[in-house]
Amino acid sequence: MRILLARHGETPWNAEGRYQGQEDIPLSPVGEKQARLLGERLRDVRIDRAVSSPLGRAYRTAQLALGDMRAPMLTTEKGLMEIAHGTWEGLLASEIRERDPELLREWRESPDTVQMPGGESIHQVFVRAWQAFAWACEGLGPQDTLLVVAHDAVNRVILCHVLGIPFSRLWTFRQAPTTLNLLEGDDIDHLDVVRLNDCSHHTAFFGEAVHRAL
Repeated sequence: MRILLARHGETPWNAEGRYQGQEDIPLSPVGEKQARLLGERLRDVRIDRAVSSPLGRAYRTAQLALGDMRAPMLTTEKGLMEIAHGTWEGLLASEIRERDPELLREWRESPDTVQMPGGESIHQVFVRAWQAFAWACEGLGPQDTLLVVAHDAVNRVILCHVLGIPFSRLWTFRQAPTTLNLLEGDDIDHLDVVRLNDCSHHTAFFGEAVHRAL
């Protein structure tokens, strides 16, 4: 089976460097364009099943990636929602640096040890996200392709698990807006990462695509 694991397009809060977590922030015009470009890239790719986070930025990205003819196949799964940042949601990274510098430092240096204030830990995100991911993959045939559109933290914990690297290494790769990760294997316990953070549909080879708030 093949799994196309994508991240949603840019939102206004992404552009500002504002933590959004489970706040339902829509795509910006830039994000809409990125999602449409993803749709152009996937136009001739066979997709047999599609699931996204219920948050609007992921759902809209999935709709545009699928196109009008395939959009009706899209379902949602709450387990794919972004990490709950708790009291950090709505704040700029610079504001968090002023208010809670020690916890922000831990989040950057040891993300696997942090419980978001009033929110979740990376391990809690993984438990629900992997369960949702497994549900989405259930019953896929050898030649079937699944599109999953989720969020930065969700994608990272799934990819860390597939790659066999600890969550402490969460920041060692990027997940750009509408990036594509391609996973292939016989089942979810035997997946290979074929492509990682491929955003060539909207970013030049050496283009910068750095998240500013996660």
